[in-house]
Amino acid sequence: MTAFPTQAVILAGGQGSRLRPYTDDRPKPMVEIPGTGTPIIGHQLAWLAEEGVTDAVVSCGHLADVLEEWLAAAELPLRVTTVVEKEPLGRGGGLKYAATHLPHPDQPWYATNGDIWTRFSLREMAEFHAERDAVATLALARPRIPWGAVETDEFGHVLDFIEAPPSPYLINAGVYVFSSEFTGLLPDRGDHERTTFPRLARERRLAGYPLPHGAYWRAIDTAKDLMEAAKELASRAG
Repeated sequence: MTAFPTQAVILAGGQGSRLRPYTDDRPKPMVEIPGTGTPIIGHQLAWLAEEGVTDAVVSCGHLADVLEEWLAAAELPLRVTTVVEKEPLGRGGGLKYAATHLPHPDQPWYATNGDIWTRFSLREMAEFHAERDAVATLALARPRIPWGAVETDEFGHVLDFIEAPPSPYLINAGVYVFSSEFTGLLPDRGDHERTTFPRLARERRLAGYPLPHGAYWRAIDTAKDLMEAAKELASRAG
């Protein structure tokens, strides 16, 4: 029987330069989804709690005091600890530093980037991870191409125009399940996506979990992403 993780790390230290002016006075995860009154990280914490997470470690960086102040004042659905890197450690080093503050180092854990807006079953992803005996499992999304596509036949006749079709490629969705041993494989400094992940892939210990059909996922990188997320949220509510 799968033991579902009850702890998670949220990587919330990015500067979010492409989201300016929204990030001039706050870190990216503190940007509110228009129409909700709640920042991105608030939605993430609610989602994690719904999926059985009781403890979260939030790795802060840019304008950390703004994020810590909000967390201290908010009514949170789980226990939250914040950590701030004393010096830049890189994505892998930062993830490792945050993971050392998890309450149960001998148990599996989730992780998510602080700018992800999504809803799907983390428990199903954890089962997928366990069934494959993986050390790390990445959620995989198929984002929509931001341009219209043109479909042709073998003779070059235009058959159809398709507005913002799904990409033919899967991408790293920024949500993970990690076994307890993964923490020790992370670099103290540097990028785990160039070191730890390739090593696990060669050893066939890295799994990819395609998000279920219909699952909502969006990375909030630009003001356009923010506005489109608000529209999509409003349409779902309607």
